[in-house]
Amino acid sequence: MAGKKEIIWMSGLELAQSIKKGELSPVEVVDAFFKRVEKVNPKLNAFVTLTEESARKDAEKAEKAVKKGEKLGPLHGVPVAIKDNMPVKGVRTTWGSKLYADYVPEQDYIVVERLRRAGAIIMGKTNVPEFCLIGITENPLFGVTRNPWNTGRTSGGSSGGSAAAVASGMAPIAVGNDGGGSIRIPSSFCGLYGLKPHQGRVPRWPALPGWETLSAEGPLTRTVADAALLMDVMAGPDNRDSLSLPEPSVSYFEKFEEDAKGKKFAYSPNLGYAVVEPEIAEIVRKAAFGFADLGYDVEEVKLDFLDMGPDWVSQLVAETVAAFGDRMEEWKKVVYPPYLDFLWLADHLKAVDYVKIQYKRKEHWDRVMKVFEKYDFLLTPMLPVAAFPLEVGMGPNEIAGQAVGPTGWVPFTIPFNFTGQPAATVPCGFTKENLPVGLQIVGNRYDELGVLQASRVFEKAFPWRDKRPPI
Repeated sequence: MAGKKEIIWMSGLELAQSIKKGELSPVEVVDAFFKRVEKVNPKLNAFVTLTEESARKDAEKAEKAVKKGEKLGPLHGVPVAIKDNMPVKGVRTTWGSKLYADYVPEQDYIVVERLRRAGAIIMGKTNVPEFCLIGITENPLFGVTRNPWNTGRTSGGSSGGSAAAVASGMAPIAVGNDGGGSIRIPSSFCGLYGLKPHQGRVPRWPALPGWETLSAEGPLTRTVADAALLMDVMAGPDNRDSLSLPEPSVSYFEKFEEDAKGKKFAYSPNLGYAVVEPEIAEIVRKAAFGFADLGYDVEEVKLDFLDMGPDWVSQLVAETVAAFGDRMEEWKKVVYPPYLDFLWLADHLKAVDYVKIQYKRKEHWDRVMKVFEKYDFLLTPMLPVAAFPLEVGMGPNEIAGQAVGPTGWVPFTIPFNFTGQPAATVPCGFTKENLPVGLQIVGNRYDELGVLQASRVFEKAFPWRDKRPPI
């Protein structure tokens, strides 16, 4: 039998294979991860609600199924962490808000349904910022989630609890969602692989109002293989989500190992407007041209993308206030205090302003698509900074000596929520302070497979999974 330390660092795929072969039991696996949670979670605050009792019962059932020789799902017996804005039947789901402190859903999120059908075992819920509105993870209910590489730094957000759990060995895989970088930001800060699929590829239901045209559900993992496996489980249409896309034409897991030869890569260090810390820029440039060293066509391009950050803030505030306007006075009494600095914006937004954002979104789309007329992928820094100290709050107001606005530290994530394209972050190095740095790989519309394949090329050439945080 594998030792307990070895179990917690196995990938989801390795665990599933070992369980099917009888080399590991689901009970043994679940026990190892909950022992790790007991030891590490008090230091990080990644999990906010544990379902240990039901997980152990599910593990016992999973073990019996193996012994009986029943047909097993692709994630049979594999523990998974669920972000606390994804409803799990009978389990408290709070969205990080005191408004929902005692809310217990009566049905599973579609993603949770599909994970269960695949044999996965739900470990519990991971921390989020209130209503997932910002790129750090802190809320009035549960407090802050810390980064396993340096507990004085942010884990990112809004899937910060999920990222911290996987990076620290408390869970082998996790799921999150990304409406402005919420999978990619924490994955980059915590040294993980994070994939934002094309919007609609993974259906969303039942979800709180808002994010309908910006957010996508996706995996946070330590390997590309696990992300491909999770995509096979989660992707595909569901009539409960009117925006869900048709069935993928291929199996991501069966095809992700195929080479990306002949594909062309554009590299932009700034999209035309972003400010990046020099150390980050140097690490990412080297990583981007690592594809050239492998024989791929990589060309640095000068872009003039529109900075959609201010528009993202306006749309998000408008949709949030529209969703909770009837409870606004109640919410203001218990809200995460920094939100009070920008929720008032909604009082000054008119319907015509919201429509103007959609027109600008179309212009933005046109500019982005010109890149993909010539190239298959766009490479950028994932973030212009490494994980910053917790006391910085919702983000730095200065980068490389230049003042930046509220979204100045996430200039590379928001553009591709507005276009909907698939985008992933791959770990590509470390700063002098030993903090992870991510390279973003953006694919053409609907091309999650291409992004996975390019990510796998990078992973094989520059492996990252054995680099573990000191926690």
